[in-house]
Amino acid sequence: MIVSCQDQKSQHQNKEKALQVLRSRLLAKAEEEKRVKESAARKEMVGAGERADKIRTYNFPQDRITDHRINESWHNIKVIMEGEMGEIISALKEKLKN
Repeated sequence: MIVSCQDQKSQHQNKEKALQVLRSRLLAKAEEEKRVKESAARKEMVGAGERADKIRTYNFPQDRITDHRINESWHNIKVIMEGEMGEIISALKEKLKN
């Protein structure tokens, strides 16, 4: 990155101003790189928001929960929503072992 400044009469003042411009450009570049990196990391975590990115479906009319990561479904959604998630957790743990 090259910066030049010839606004002032003094060489020292021009040098100081050029260094300030250089610092601000470097800071802006570093912030942009950080923003792009964080954005990419977030996009990877969140996904594209497409239908294929879903993890779990809660189907109340059919009284069913489906976990799409392990392709398994459970019934009695009311009990599961009240906190009885032992079956789901066990299935996920089993899948992680394999």
